[in-house]
Amino acid sequence: MKKKIIVSLLLAIVSVSGLAQKMKTVEGEYIYYAPENVSLAEARRYALNQARLNAIANEFGTIVAQTNLTHIETGEKSSSRFSSYGSSDVKGEWIEDSDKPEYTESYKDGTLIVTCKVKGKAREIVSSKIDFQAKVLRNGIEDRFEGDQFKSGDELYLSFLSPVNGYLAVYLVDDDDQVQCLLPYTSQTNGIYQVEAGRKYILFSEKAAPRDQVDEYVLTANHDLEHNQVYVIFSPNQFVKAVDEASSRVADAKGIGGFPREVSFDDFHKWLAKCRRHDKDMCLKKILISIKKES
Repeated sequence: MKKKIIVSLLLAIVSVSGLAQKMKTVEGEYIYYAPENVSLAEARRYALNQARLNAIANEFGTIVAQTNLTHIETGEKSSSRFSSYGSSDVKGEWIEDSDKPEYTESYKDGTLIVTCKVKGKAREIVSSKIDFQAKVLRNGIEDRFEGDQFKSGDELYLSFLSPVNGYLAVYLVDDDDQVQCLLPYTSQTNGIYQVEAGRKYILFSEKAAPRDQVDEYVLTANHDLEHNQVYVIFSPNQFVKAVDEASSRVADAKGIGGFPREVSFDDFHKWLAKCRRHDKDMCLKKILISIKKES
């Protein structure tokens, strides 16, 4: 059986500012013609992201970036393919919604068309950036296990490296808009996870941190295919995680330690927007992962 691994190297845009930056109200719209293999939830998510990017670009402009993709296929024969794509990144960041995003769906010649309109608060990126590294790892704690395609029952790890001292939080947002706090760990009652400059962290692994009380995670899927987002939140300034509570869900026979602590989707985004409004140095990286249900 052939296995496919896709590794993406992106020029991520994370913002840091030593100066106060005024937020502006921006509006945007995007019309997405979804391919046949894209679900309604995926199409809505993509249209939302693009509408926000359009709103920011209209206000602050764009900058050129480069994306490199390496595709490696192993089996009876090994092959690799390298591609390079030019792209544009906006010169700002979305902070919060002012109004709830508006969606309309229609079909034309069998093609799903999703239109999304947004209105929210954004600010311009005007200064230097903290170029931290965050990699999602699947079933292994070395960087060679980096991947974004999981199967139900796979283990989730995260490697993290920052050039400056700071504070870190990690959340998982699933297709049903359930938000789980993966870091700080449940044993950390102060709600803070501190990291040191230049030290590489392998999170969610007892093997990598045998002296710490670590939460380990196994991913599961309720649907045939789910798309989740890992939110990696970092700041050189101290912040405390969102108010959360123990999950009411129980683990199945293959579960390890039940589910992480949870916070509602709305409360999580209100907390995140508040943090980013008051901390111009806070950086956010969102990593999209897929989880395929076991057959």
